[in-house]
Amino acid sequence: MGGETAVYEIRIQGHLSSQRAQQFDDMTITHLTDGTTRLQGQVVDRAALCGLLSRICDLGVTLNLVVRHELDE
Repeated sequence: MGGETAVYEIRIQGHLSSQRAQQFDDMTITHLTDGTTRLQGQVVDRAALCGLLSRICDLGVTLNLVVRHELDE
């Protein structure tokens, strides 16, 4: 296993406002029809993932899902 970079899919309850979404400009943000928001993008290492999850927790939203997708090399 080379680097730690992987693509993460994170789902939270509710739709993020455009102002809040700016905090995650490194992620692709999709408002889903079930009332959740999907954030998806590359995360370089565990520290970056912890920082991302911390920013989500700081918003006070409910975290529904975190999935790691390995990058094809």
